[in-house]
Amino acid sequence: MSFRFWRRLRLAPGITLNLSKSSASLSFGPRGAKYTVGPRGNRFTLGLPGSGLFYTVHKPWGRAKKATADRLKLGFLARLTTPANERSFVEGLRELNETRQEAALAALERAGELPDAAWLAGMLRLRQEEYAAARRHLIRALAGRSDLGSLFAKYEVEAEITLPITDTILAHVGPRERGTRLALVEIAQETGEAEEALEQLEQLLQIAPQDPVVLLSFAELALDSPEDRELMEQVISMTSGVPNEIPIDTAILYYRGRALTALGLPEAAIEVFTLANRRRKDRPPALLHQIRYERALLYEQVGRRAQARKELEKLYALNPDLEDVRQRLGLA
Repeated sequence: MSFRFWRRLRLAPGITLNLSKSSASLSFGPRGAKYTVGPRGNRFTLGLPGSGLFYTVHKPWGRAKKATADRLKLGFLARLTTPANERSFVEGLRELNETRQEAALAALERAGELPDAAWLAGMLRLRQEEYAAARRHLIRALAGRSDLGSLFAKYEVEAEITLPITDTILAHVGPRERGTRLALVEIAQETGEAEEALEQLEQLLQIAPQDPVVLLSFAELALDSPEDRELMEQVISMTSGVPNEIPIDTAILYYRGRALTALGLPEAAIEVFTLANRRRKDRPPALLHQIRYERALLYEQVGRRAQARKELEKLYALNPDLEDVRQRLGLA
């Protein structure tokens, strides 16, 4: 299952236009509950408070939560023939559907040998910032990766977790290997285990070398070690040919420019930063400011002082507290 990224434009209270590279849809409803009309049909998405979990079912408004609950009921004969661990998995989904997260976790962890139960328990523990428990569950889920998603499919429930990739970019992942490894990257970064994060990202690159979230995650982490020339060359190789079509592309180009700077190639880095700065609509202002700041420093480095000064003055007008812009302009 590929990652899905949305750029959301708020049209009115409770109404959102969701834009991706391949489609557009309209969502309406209160926070945590959305009814979406799009090219693939209508769907109701229910967000469970505090869990980061979204259920999506293709039913009319008002019936979705009940429809999910109905499909999670096991009749008498089904209970007799359904294994105990699968019954616990279904119980966990039912508790989540009723927003009882702790009861759901207890049931899911009883079924922890099932990959789908381990995956969901791991994601919920990650949301609670219980990183050791989350890692144990997710590693167990990976061990049974060939069965990931099978029980969700059996009970016709679509599970989706939102993971922050950067401050402005979220990944919406399901019970598949890529989403699981991305969650393990998140855990490794939160616990300060950079090598573990890079190892997981290397695995992800083998699975999906062109996935923009994987590229961005790898580049962002790699630039914590700009002195590692081999790593910088890997970033440049991986990000070759990235366009500047959507916001995530701009973020990838920013790290590509920084990698070129780290390798002592200022003119090449200037070209990349210029490409990244060409599209500004819907881009995070902080990212655009940082791109222009890095380019200004490179202008100074290569002796283009007038351009550097002009860039810094524009940045000062936009954000006078950015980095050391004030000092570089002699205004401190």
